[in-house]
Amino acid sequence: MCGIAGIIYRPGNSVEPGVLDRFAKALAHRGPDGVGRYEEGHVGLVQTRLAIIDLAGGDQPLYEPKGSVLVGNGEFYEYLELRDQMPDVDFQTQSDCEPPLHLYVKHGIDFADNLRGMYAVAIYDQKADQLILARDPFGIKPLYYLDGDDFFAFASEPQAFVVAGLVAPVIEEAARTSLLQLQYTTGADTIYRGVKRILPGETVAISGIRIVERRRRDALPRGGPLLISEDEALHEIAAALRNSVEIHQRSDVPYGMFLSGGVDSTAVLSLMAELNTRPVRTFTAGFSGTGVADERGQARLVAEQLGAENIEVEFSQEDFWSLLPSIAAAMDDPAADYATLPTYKLAERAKAEGLKVILSGEGGDEVFGGYGRYRSAMRPWWRGGRRMRPRGFFDGLGVLRDDISGWRDPVGTAETTEEIDGRTRLQVAQAVDCTDWLPNDLLTKLDRCLMAHGVEGRVPFLDSRVADIAFRLPDDMKVRGGKGKYLLRKWLDARLPSADAFAKKKGFTVPVTEWIMAKGRDIGPLVARQPGVAEFCDPQAVSALFQRANKRAGLAAWMLLFYALWHDRHIMGRTAQGGVFDVLGDA
Repeated sequence: MCGIAGIIYRPGNSVEPGVLDRFAKALAHRGPDGVGRYEEGHVGLVQTRLAIIDLAGGDQPLYEPKGSVLVGNGEFYEYLELRDQMPDVDFQTQSDCEPPLHLYVKHGIDFADNLRGMYAVAIYDQKADQLILARDPFGIKPLYYLDGDDFFAFASEPQAFVVAGLVAPVIEEAARTSLLQLQYTTGADTIYRGVKRILPGETVAISGIRIVERRRRDALPRGGPLLISEDEALHEIAAALRNSVEIHQRSDVPYGMFLSGGVDSTAVLSLMAELNTRPVRTFTAGFSGTGVADERGQARLVAEQLGAENIEVEFSQEDFWSLLPSIAAAMDDPAADYATLPTYKLAERAKAEGLKVILSGEGGDEVFGGYGRYRSAMRPWWRGGRRMRPRGFFDGLGVLRDDISGWRDPVGTAETTEEIDGRTRLQVAQAVDCTDWLPNDLLTKLDRCLMAHGVEGRVPFLDSRVADIAFRLPDDMKVRGGKGKYLLRKWLDARLPSADAFAKKKGFTVPVTEWIMAKGRDIGPLVARQPGVAEFCDPQAVSALFQRANKRAGLAAWMLLFYALWHDRHIMGRTAQGGVFDVLGDA
């Protein structure tokens, strides 16, 4: 796991002095183990390395004899198998990133069709004077680009373009609207005007300084549900999950996992415990003295049953007020998901315990059909069914200055686009989540919170072999008896009865509304006067919002508090130190 960036100017120009140094500085947290660069004429590439595989020999850039150069971020899990399939290649390293370089030589822009893993990769083909960028199908690893008047640039994080002096941080208002109403932004456009995402599964070719070709590889298989028996499905799922967890453990450095005690993380731990000869190190967050469920008890039980060494990490109200500015600073591509809070502190603890790789259960709900909103989407309207995300966070609260209708249009477009090849209502709902919610909320959260501490996050559920079988399970093997993830629950129940796999899903909650409302009278006016918030909100309404004692108001207040801190850091460029009151009090 690393940070990558690069720039290509029109032929005849040279790379601007210092731009690669500024890229490296901006991405240093993603790769604390070293910096590598390539600079030749009008092209410059840089990588900050987090060494995971081939610690001694895997420095980048990587080169091949015909003149192509690669910098990459992520892991190519089947690199050993790929090496065996290319006996004619004289590999120079043991790095997992070298086989993709040689695949490009053989297959050109279609090279990514042969990859299994999480990745954002850049290849400069010197002979063709062409830059190739590719991102994994689920969008586990991020990749952004900036299409300038005289250059084309790419980077693992959009803030790198700002630090490099290539773009001013100006808000794209449509993206801000999406953030406010959905808690994440959608599609190719980011919240920074001019900065775009390489979409999940995209491979693009850049000639001169413009994109000249695009390819897209789907994360999910096409087609409706398979005709498969429950016994067959259980066998297929067991084999796919075991294989995925096994290859996700390929590492030359210590690894562990985040354990909530829920079905998804418990399933991953059960396989890790089976595949490892030493106890797996796990990390669980909890919240004492609040009204939300504390997962530590169930996680402790599961860890004891599976022989794991579980470390419990308390996230307190004091942590909330002290750490939130740092978390907002890490989330340069903003996702206002309150799960960033414990994720950030868990990553900090994992780093302190000497781990560089963490496995996590993200993606289980999406591929196995776990969310309650899926069950609603399955029903026709006359039976109480409804489309997903029908209401935004700020609808009806009277806080915003102007109407922001149209925020749901990208979700509606995705719903229409994913209605293909005989998919059921449930499959369409799952596919819509995998289009934007998964890469731009959950996976962005995991990437930024872990990489802020130089820790790599891996997600075994978001693997092509797992998705190929899980997504095409019959609906009643996903949802049965009012519960989602039926087949995954049944598989886990047989392996580990004490996991209580068929217990009612509690849902993960962080007590942000409790903590905010406890200090709402003091923090509300500070948020209201923050320039970024004042642009689109009525200050008096904001102050009043922070004193309302209900869940909807509390979640909207959380969104504005997060946005105020994010805007202060990433748009205004302030690097104020201290907690929430220190930062906003000085604004």
